[in-house]
Amino acid sequence: MTEHNPCEVSWFSALCDDDYEFLGVPDPRLASTFEHCRNIVLTAEKGGFDNILLPSGYQLGIDAVAFACAMAPLIQRIKLLVAIRVGEMWPPQLARQLATLDQMLNGRFNINIISSDIPGETLPSAPRYRRTVELMAVLRTLLNGEALDYDGDFYKLKLDPPRIRTTSGKAPAFYFGGLSDDAREAAAEGSDVYLMWPDKMEAVAEIITDMKARAARHGRTLRFGYRAHVIVRETEGEAREAASRLISRVDAKTGDAIRAKSLDSQSVGVRRQAELRDAASDDGYVEANLWTGIGRARSGAGAAIVGDPDQVLAKLRAYQTLGIEAFILSGYPHAAEADLFARHVLPHLEHGPL
Repeated sequence: MTEHNPCEVSWFSALCDDDYEFLGVPDPRLASTFEHCRNIVLTAEKGGFDNILLPSGYQLGIDAVAFACAMAPLIQRIKLLVAIRVGEMWPPQLARQLATLDQMLNGRFNINIISSDIPGETLPSAPRYRRTVELMAVLRTLLNGEALDYDGDFYKLKLDPPRIRTTSGKAPAFYFGGLSDDAREAAAEGSDVYLMWPDKMEAVAEIITDMKARAARHGRTLRFGYRAHVIVRETEGEAREAASRLISRVDAKTGDAIRAKSLDSQSVGVRRQAELRDAASDDGYVEANLWTGIGRARSGAGAAIVGDPDQVLAKLRAYQTLGIEAFILSGYPHAAEADLFARHVLPHLEHGPL
């Protein structure tokens, strides 16, 4: 049997109006309110997850940083992975805000860097990612508590070391995803954990190989994470039935409209998710236990690991063998699926925060 090092296992709190009993059918009980998203986080902490992603979108849902601050006194163990849309933020103010949040969480805090535009502005891919690389460099320097003398294309800043520091005195880990060449280069140059969306095993292996080489050219190393949905039931048949039920009320027109609303609907990563759906079998499976039906009514990560506990566990361990060290999982409805995964799979994984 292959030995695996402990992996980080994270869940997802639906801050951006992304919780459903039936995909594509809005449910007022599952809308993004503070109470609903709080309950997802508390369910994940009770279930034993190491970390939880708080997504961010300026057109949808509630604010990730404000939510994280409100959660700080309510949680005891779980880390928060807070998504930051960096195009919307001024780096010195962002650094102060995040250092304060880190103190509130006693260091149980990481950052998901989103290479966003400024609201109302659209930059081409290359300069947008270059701006993101610059912001990561500025942010890391300030969160490390160091003096800053930066002369970039987008930021020209000279600042004394900040007084407000993180608990550790160092910047939290930067998680970052993106499939385009510009995104991969930005991740290789500035991030700590490179996140992938679902793909076939051979494609995951190819991406890891490519990203290791890119990081090495910058004199750096990366760790690797995998963002996917999961549907686990006591038997494979029950899991497949749950998957079919989840998309039973969405038609092609509604699904197209949902995906088109997303700000990243034309990205390379989203197009790859569409390619997987097109290559899948009639029942939506593109390889064993990887089901693409989620993407019929959702932009972004569009596939789920579907199966009984042993099958889901085997799939996760196969990803670990390829080099994945962190999983960010989700399911619908998010609190209910978190509880199922926590009971059926999580106890059998060696896991802990990165």
